[in-house]
Amino acid sequence: MPGALDSCRPVVSPRRTVRARGFHRAAASVDWFPSVSASPDRPTVPTWLEVPRDANDLAERVWPASTTRDAAGALQLAGVTAPALAARFGTPLYVIDEDEVRGRASRTLAAFTAAAARHGVSARVYYAGKAFLSTEVVRWVTQEGLAVDVASEGELAVALAAGADPSRIGVHGNNKSVAQLERAVAAGVGSIVLDSLEELDRLSAIVARTGATQPVLVRVVSGVHAETHDFLATAHEDQKFGFALADAPAVVARIRATVGLQFIGLHCHIGSQIFGSAGFAESARRLVAVHAELLAAGAVPVLNLGGGFGIAYTRVDVPSPIDELAEQIVDGVALACAERGIPIPHLAFEPGRAIVGPAGVTLYTVGTVKPVRVSDDLTRTYVSVDGGMSDNARPALYGAHYSARLASRVSSADAALVRVVGMHCESGDIVVDAEYLPGDVAADDLLAVPATGAYCFSLASNYNYVPRPPVVAVRGGEARVIVRGETIDDLLARDAGVALERNA
Repeated sequence: MPGALDSCRPVVSPRRTVRARGFHRAAASVDWFPSVSASPDRPTVPTWLEVPRDANDLAERVWPASTTRDAAGALQLAGVTAPALAARFGTPLYVIDEDEVRGRASRTLAAFTAAAARHGVSARVYYAGKAFLSTEVVRWVTQEGLAVDVASEGELAVALAAGADPSRIGVHGNNKSVAQLERAVAAGVGSIVLDSLEELDRLSAIVARTGATQPVLVRVVSGVHAETHDFLATAHEDQKFGFALADAPAVVARIRATVGLQFIGLHCHIGSQIFGSAGFAESARRLVAVHAELLAAGAVPVLNLGGGFGIAYTRVDVPSPIDELAEQIVDGVALACAERGIPIPHLAFEPGRAIVGPAGVTLYTVGTVKPVRVSDDLTRTYVSVDGGMSDNARPALYGAHYSARLASRVSSADAALVRVVGMHCESGDIVVDAEYLPGDVAADDLLAVPATGAYCFSLASNYNYVPRPPVVAVRGGEARVIVRGETIDDLLARDAGVALERNA
């Protein structure tokens, strides 16, 4: 879609404000181009972006905890330097800190387990595979106690290939095919989240034919509008996911009347990259009202509130600590249940970005550096790297902001305003819209962009026939490939015309 993206992503875009009902996210946590995006004296610089005292510093919340600089100034991840990684694996390169993923998984589970236990119930935490999925990552999170949430037949295949317990897999998707549902039922997945009446009909026919018993949840739209980009908000009324809350009782009645289907609860997901707990609490309050109504006709053991917890992409982003978030959300459910005089159900959550996002860093090699005079008193430097929207589509899709730092060295040069751009044929091919780097950034420097563990690999493409990069895990001073990168030969191998020519 080159033309569409080119026209949709001007250099500076106004932000559309999406205000939640009853809560508002701090301006600093915005994930797209800011609305009053420029300060009066710097008309193309976001208001939140300040000139750093040191353009080599590493903002604590944005980088994996293991990130340091070695004696020569090179960026170091889990004891492995960026130059060593680039020399061995090339660039662009996705790097994932294994201990960061494991630590976030275990802390998230502990936080929700403890919060639920204070109210006498249990909590299950699913890792949302759509954020980033590979067999190694599935093994890491399951070893740390998480279940796995998948949203396609391919994601299910990856989870099963990794050895995930099928009974701890949840299956999502707004258009599950018969084949996908058959595969899920045959595998014995722990739950399927029904999204439409057609899916209910398909699944009813499958269990009738196979004699299986399949637990299901019903996805509902709570009407709570998450304070996030429109494309990331998933609980407002005018979108493709789930049933209206008012329709849930009739849908559940059909499920309960169907032999082979076991209704276990309601599911709702209000969006992604959300800061704070107020939206989750309000959504839970609305779900509990329907939950209470459903109790009159039978058990409703589970309430799944989805995920969407935000992370820091820039130094001004301040996500809520996971233990505070867990306590506030669970307390909100408990209060809603107490108001209706009903027991608290067991709870489930589905974080993905919050587990893997901060663990990822993408390395690039600088190709060209081009100063552009923006106004009489402002020059922006365009830093072109050897990747771009093919390995990180989020800035083009959502106007998402990222940070960047030199990874091969440090510099005492004054900070310069830069825009890090990719190599693709799009004016909207922006990796980092606005950042300050040392003014002597030059060709062949290594550049590191943090917080790329979620949705970068997942959304990667071959636009301009560019091979997708490898994914390398780092831990304890060692690095290993967990997803092989593509080559141009791999891309040509899929071209039937090339295959015919070679066989001629």
